[in-house]
Amino acid sequence: MLRLVHHPDYVAPGAPGTGMLFDKYGLVPMALDQRGAAYEVYRPAPMPRGWLEAIHDPDYVDEVLSCRVPPEKERRIGFPITPRVARRAAMSPGGTWLAARLALRHGFAANGAGGSHHALYDTGAGYCVFNDLAVAAHRLIAEGDAGRILIVDLDVHQGDGTAALTAGRTDIITFSIHGDKNFPARKAVSDLDVALPDGTGDDAYLAALQAHLPALIAGVRPDLIFYQAGVDPHEADRLGRLALSDAGLEARDRFVMRSAIDAGIPLASVLGGGYGNDRMAVAHRHARTMLTLADEFDRAVGGTS
Repeated sequence: MLRLVHHPDYVAPGAPGTGMLFDKYGLVPMALDQRGAAYEVYRPAPMPRGWLEAIHDPDYVDEVLSCRVPPEKERRIGFPITPRVARRAAMSPGGTWLAARLALRHGFAANGAGGSHHALYDTGAGYCVFNDLAVAAHRLIAEGDAGRILIVDLDVHQGDGTAALTAGRTDIITFSIHGDKNFPARKAVSDLDVALPDGTGDDAYLAALQAHLPALIAGVRPDLIFYQAGVDPHEADRLGRLALSDAGLEARDRFVMRSAIDAGIPLASVLGGGYGNDRMAVAHRHARTMLTLADEFDRAVGGTS
């Protein structure tokens, strides 16, 4: 059974010309339904303003929540901040935090949004408004739900915002495998970065993951893993530039979950990136990732989760 955190406020109308009624945050539950998946939905609350301001510049938080983001910041984010976008920007970190709480209780849960890893202290960037990973991790530690958190970021784009916002902290550890020549042009410094050349396929990608993740988990010994499970390393992704097949993405996701299980660490996943003209195909990739993680978890616990 997949425990899915989702809220109607995640969903916005589909982009003009796509023929879709919703953006991918609305299409992912539809993809799960089309696959006949069994899942249970948990509704988050918006992340309280104080926790957003613990990570982001309070002036920037106010700009977003009041829909007064300057044009230059909107250009950097990639879209205008409307009331609907502002609601989702606050709801998504609440969803990531709730997924973590569920994972700490049950072993695994997935947020149907989130992974906004480019958002920085005083601005958003790269389609990201608030950095839900950094905000949720900070709150979990501050409230005593976790002592140390490992963020495993396998989106094709480096998690530069997360790395910058958590730099110098020993209680939040960041690990990113990403395309070397892809966005952002200027990379931040994660605790561990693995940059891959354009065109990297299944075997080389999985070899890199296997070479680093288990040892990192053993060294960090986190209380929780946040998994930024972007599907944009897929060979058909419009912005990806890597070459993972469907089978490669599945092997990636199974290895991440198996590594967490072997170490006895709960895992919460977030949606991350995935881009293409066929929005439903992208939604199915996200759905497949969630279901793969749930299946690997259920196999390990004997379906008793």
